[in-house]
Amino acid sequence: MPRVVRVRIEVPRGSFTKRAADGRIEFVSPLPCPFHYGSVVDVQGLDGDAQDALLLGRGGPRGTVHERPVRANVRFVDEGVPDDKWVCSAAPVSVAQERALVAFFRFYGVVKRVRDRLRGERGATGFLGFERLPEPAAPLTR
Repeated sequence: MPRVVRVRIEVPRGSFTKRAADGRIEFVSPLPCPFHYGSVVDVQGLDGDAQDALLLGRGGPRGTVHERPVRANVRFVDEGVPDDKWVCSAAPVSVAQERALVAFFRFYGVVKRVRDRLRGERGATGFLGFERLPEPAAPLTR
């Protein structure tokens, strides 16, 4: 996993609608997204799509690109396929942010699993865990 990535925002914080790259509605959440959700530019995820990313802190409207360090990983499985989300932020992830991410993805996993079952899809879907990445060492000064 690279230390710094470029994240393209697809779902701005506060939005209810996740759209595909072509603009069609892919998912409507019963709750607004509490963070910016998007994808890592030029990095493919294990599911074959662009690598999912969450951008904490300042972001922008849909389509804007922001360069940030990768601070953590939300482990997720979608229809039996690993679908992790890299957590990117200018600052380290706080305990409160970690708790919010865990709570959101536990809930999201349940909602998505119910939707999948209603559509006849049977693979496992849900939240698998939260992993903090080691913080980079401070630069040496003389």
